[in-house]
Amino acid sequence: MQLPELVGYAAASLTTASFIPQAWLTFKTRDVSGISLGMYSVFTAGIALWLVYGLMIQAWPVVIANVITLVLAASILVMRLRFKTAT
Repeated sequence: MQLPELVGYAAASLTTASFIPQAWLTFKTRDVSGISLGMYSVFTAGIALWLVYGLMIQAWPVVIANVITLVLAASILVMRLRFKTAT
């Protein structure tokens, strides 16, 4: 494995892992008061496009990271929609 590919996998691992604490906390507490619906909607769509891009250019660090990030971000988005209480 070449250095650029190692850097790509390291960057993908760190940025993807950064969503795990938020997803876990949201699932555990069901507190979505601090989560922006607009931001997570746009972000999730952007991640989906990064995934398509990664597939198109066969960049596996991009593909793997964005598959996982898409699942995590979409999970947070779904929880935001589901757990939001009427105020």
